Amino acid sequence: MALIVQKFGGTSVGTVERIQQVAEKVQRFRERGDDIVVVVSAMSGETNRLIDLARQISQQPVPRELDVMVSTGEQVTIALLAMALIERGVPAISYTGSQAGIVTDSVHTKARILSIDAQKIRDELSAGRVVVVAGFQGVDEQGNISTLGRGGSDTTGVALAAALKADECQIYTDVDGVYTTDPRVVAKARRLDRITFEEMLEMASLGSKVLQIRAVEFAGKYSVPLRVLHSFQEGPGTLITLDEEEPMEQPIISGIAFNRDEAKLTIRGVPDTPGVAFRILGPISAANVEVDMIVQNVAHDNTTDFTFTVHRNDYNNALQVLQKAAGELKAREVVGDTEIAKVSIVGVGMRSHAGVASCMFEALARENINIQMISTSEIKVSVVIEEKYLELAVRALHTAFELDAPASKGE
Repeated sequence: MALIVQKFGGTSVGTVERIQQVAEKVQRFRERGDDIVVVVSAMSGETNRLIDLARQISQQPVPRELDVMVSTGEQVTIALLAMALIERGVPAISYTGSQAGIVTDSVHTKARILSIDAQKIRDELSAGRVVVVAGFQGVDEQGNISTLGRGGSDTTGVALAAALKADECQIYTDVDGVYTTDPRVVAKARRLDRITFEEMLEMASLGSKVLQIRAVEFAGKYSVPLRVLHSFQEGPGTLITLDEEEPMEQPIISGIAFNRDEAKLTIRGVPDTPGVAFRILGPISAANVEVDMIVQNVAHDNTTDFTFTVHRNDYNNALQVLQKAAGELKAREVVGDTEIAKVSIVGVGMRSHAGVASCMFEALARENINIQMISTSEIKVSVVIEEKYLELAVRALHTAFELDAPASKGE
C-alpha cells in the first residue's frame, strides 16, 4: 500500500463529466489499497471568470479581497469531486487550504508556503477516507485567505506530498509526460521516461509549460518523486527524480526548451566605471522587473554597451526605467527589440561531454540563424535569436542532438 498525492488541473476537472472520470480514476487507486490525497484546481476558465468579475468593480482590486474571491473556484471543485467519490461508495472529504493546514506568508495573490500541519489529513487517511484538497490556496498567520499565484495547485500538490512523506506525487495534465520539446513544433519529439529535478527545473524556467517551477523546486528540495501523467489516457508518464543514472546510449541532451515571451534592451555608450552595472540594473530591479540574460561589451573609448533580456510584458516598463538611467549616466542611446526568442538545450550529460555548445552553434549556423546572446550553466546552453527563426532552430537542434523519435514502420 502506498500513499499517493494526485493533482488534477483545471482542464481535468473542467466539466461534471470530467470530474466523474477523475473520481473513477481515484477509485481505482483506492481499490488497489493506496491511501490517496487529491489536489484539484478550479474548473477550467473559472479563475479568469472570477478575476473578470472583480475588475468590473475595480481595475485594481485589493489583493486580499481578490484572494478571498478567486479561492472559491477550487472550493467548488473539491466539493463536487468529494460528492462524486461518495456516490461511488468511496469515503471522501473535502478540505480548503486552511483546513488542510497550509500556512503561507501574507503576500496576497502570490503567497509562499511557510508550513503545513498535515495531522488532520493523516487522521482522515487513517479513517479510510480520500482527502480532496483545494489547490492554489492557504491561509496566512493572521487567518487571511491567500493564494499562491498561477500554477499554484502544482505547488500545493508537491508541498502536501513532502509534508505527508508520500511515496509519489502524480501531476495529471493534458499531456502524457515530459517531451524532448514541444510536439506541436517538432513532430518527432519523444516522451521521456525519466528526467532529473535539475533538468526539469531548467526546462520549466526556460519555457516548458508542463510543470510550475516552484513545484519542481519543492519536489527537488524534499526529494519527492514526481510523475507527470495524462488525465484520461493510461501510460507510465515521466518520472522526475534525483537519480542521474542513465542507460547506455542515453542522449547527452534531454530536451530543448524555448520561450517566445522575451524582449531585449541595450544601453550604449555608458562610461566604463565601477558600479555602472548596478546603476543600470538597480532601478530595473526596484521596478520589480526580472532580468534574465546579460551581456556587456567594453569598447576602445572607455565606454561599454550593456544588453539584457526581460519578459516581454515588462518591456515598456523596463524601457522607461532604462531611458531615465541613460540620462543620468549620459549614455549614447537606448534601443530595444521585442521580436526575439530564447532557445535552450538542457541535459545533465553536458557535465561529462565536451563540445556540446559548439554542436549547438554549428547546427544553428547551418540554418543561417544568427546568435545575438549566449548564456550557459552546468547543464544548459541558451541563445537569443530572432523570433521568426525559433521553430526552425528548435527542429534543427532536435535533430542535431539525436532526439528525434525513430520512424515507425510504414513511415
